[in-house]
Amino acid sequence: MTIVANGRELPVESPCSIEEFLVQQGLLPRSVVVEHNGDAIAPSEFASRGLAAGDRLEIVKIVAGG
Repeated sequence: MTIVANGRELPVESPCSIEEFLVQQGLLPRSVVVEHNGDAIAPSEFASRGLAAGDRLEIVKIVAGG
């Protein structure tokens, strides 16, 4: 299946959770903020929220600094 992440179409094996997708992309789940089809998702939901063909993700890396 294909999803859109940050405007790019990417192939994803089904079934796949948001957490699995983030790890596949080399991202630490606790270091990002994720919007799934327009809804902000709590990190505690990443493992249980499944992806479907055509889903849209917006992923923003959290950066600390001053």
